[in-house]
Order: sequence, then structure tokens, then C-alpha cells
Amino acid sequence: MSSNRSLREVQSVRNSGLGFVGTAFLFSIFVNLLMLTGPLFMLQVYDRVLGSGSEETLAALFLLVGMLYALMALLDFARGRIMARFGARFQSSLDERVFDATMRQALHPKARSAPATALRDLESVQGLCASPVLLALMDIPWTPVFIAAIFIFHPMLGWLAVAGGTTLIILALLNQLLTHRKVAMAQSASARANAFSEQARQASEVVRSQGMHSDVSLRWMGQRIDALRQTIKASDWTGSFTALTKSLRLFLQSAMLAVGAYYVHQGELTAGAMIAGSILLG
Repeated sequence: MSSNRSLREVQSVRNSGLGFVGTAFLFSIFVNLLMLTGPLFMLQVYDRVLGSGSEETLAALFLLVGMLYALMALLDFARGRIMARFGARFQSSLDERVFDATMRQALHPKARSAPATALRDLESVQGLCASPVLLALMDIPWTPVFIAAIFIFHPMLGWLAVAGGTTLIILALLNQLLTHRKVAMAQSASARANAFSEQARQASEVVRSQGMHSDVSLRWMGQRIDALRQTIKASDWTGSFTALTKSLRLFLQSAMLAVGAYYVHQGELTAGAMIAGSILLG
């Protein structure tokens, strides 16, 4: 019963700040629309300005692009501040409640020996709200729009973008599947080492009085080394996928230019559309 009441309280606090999330999502719509500024500017420069040689057109387009990028920076900055305040409001609304629960939990001997993580968990939620992760989730729905724009330039460029994006998604899923267990094992080993050190600290008088300091220290060092070994193994796997994904992204942009250049040579595409498609893929 108490668990359900606590859950409803958390949901109530979350729902009270949904206005912040809605405003940030509204700003995200305009931010993503303004991300089309670069490709469209490139398209106009290659296909119109260079063809006509009009310096006045170039100056007007450049001025407009500068204003649009300034607006995009302002909106991007604003949505980040809004989400940070949503996280701060969420934390401040629950801080006292979580602190009181932690103090009550400490009255029980078994719970007192366990590390109190509730307040740190609440800070983690606040940090997540202030991080770029949630903003990236708001940008994800616009991916089909950018891919559709590439299809407008040429169907083959569109299918290349779809194939590249699908490959990146598969790599991300493989990264999650193959490294999740290793990361969890590393975190578990680190938590065990930290819990043991905390228990040893609380029982330091007993440990020293019985001459067990060396044995306890050796046991802690063994757990610490095991945690480091697990962490390095998980880091190696994660790093390999990160390097592969980064290289593939750069290769896809080059592939987009190569395929675009082929169709420009065939007269089926303009040079501006070729460059714009590569920027959109990125």
C-alpha cells in the first residue's frame, strides 16, 4: 500500500512538470526544422548563386542563414535550460520526502549497514533531465523527415541513407546486447568492493583489535582488482563499438558524396543536391 502511494506521489510530481517537457518539445520542432538551413543554403549556393554569379543573392542568403542559425542556437539553448529546470523541480519536490524515508530506513539495523543510494538516485534523475539524452530523444522523430528530404534529391541516395541508418541501429542494438551484461558485472563488482570497504570501516576497531587488518586489506584489494578487470573488459567492448560506429558514419557521408557524384555525372542530380544530401545524412 505504501509502495503504491509513493509511486503515485512520484507520478504526480512528474506530471506537474509536463508543461516544461511540452515546451521543450515545441522548441525541438523548430530546432529540427532549422537544421535544414545548412543543406538548403548549400543547395542554393551551388545551383543558383554559382550559376548566376549574383553577389547580392549570396549576401542576402548568407545574412538569412546567419539569422536562422542564431535563432536555432537560441531555441536549442532555451530547451536545454527548460529541461534542466524540469529536473531541478522534480528533485526539489521529492528531496525532503526521500530524505525522511532514508532516515526512517536507517532505524533498522540491516538497512543501516547497506549504503543509502536513494538521494543519489534522485540526483541521477535530475542529471538525466539536464543531459542532452532527453533532447536527443526529442530529435529522433525527425529522422524520417531528413531521410524523406534525401529521397527527394534522388531515390538511390535515400536508400543509401536508409541502409546506413539501419546498420547504425543494428550496431547500437548489438552494443547494448553484448556489453550490457559486462557493464552490469563491472558495476556489481565495484559495488561489492565499495560495500566491503564500508563494512570494514564500520568494524575497524574490531578488525584492528583482532589483528585482521592485513587479511581484510588483501580481500578488499582482490575485490578491487577484480572490479577494475571487469571495468576494463567492458570498456574495451564499448570502445570497439564506438570506434566502429564513428568510422561507419564518416564512411557513409563519403559514400553519399561518391554516389551523388556518380548521378551528377549522369545528369540526374545537381551538385548542390549532392552536397545537401551528405549534410542531411550527417
